[in-house]
Amino acid sequence: MLDTVQGCPAPGVAVTLEQGDGRGQWRVIGRGETDPSGRLQTLMDAGAPLAPGPYRLTFETQAYFEANGLPVFYPAVTVAFVAAAGETHYHVPLLLGTFGYTTYRGS
Repeated sequence: MLDTVQGCPAPGVAVTLEQGDGRGQWRVIGRGETDPSGRLQTLMDAGAPLAPGPYRLTFETQAYFEANGLPVFYPAVTVAFVAAAGETHYHVPLLLGTFGYTTYRGS
């Protein structure tokens, strides 16, 4: 996670990973917090399989904005994605600004 306002990583942001059942129900399968480099190395137990299907990441951004004296427009950012069969790892960067954000599938 990169803070594009201050031009630096965004540490200390709580992140939740949920797995969807395809019928609108979600189950929390991982929680963590970004490290000083703005990264979260893992949200699941090492070796845990990543089943194909819907997932969502929720970044709790309000506390981060408040701690940095920035206005809160997005108190949380949720990124939904679909894991494909055979994929074991995803890198989902979040570039966060005060009034906008962008995300993409990283390598």
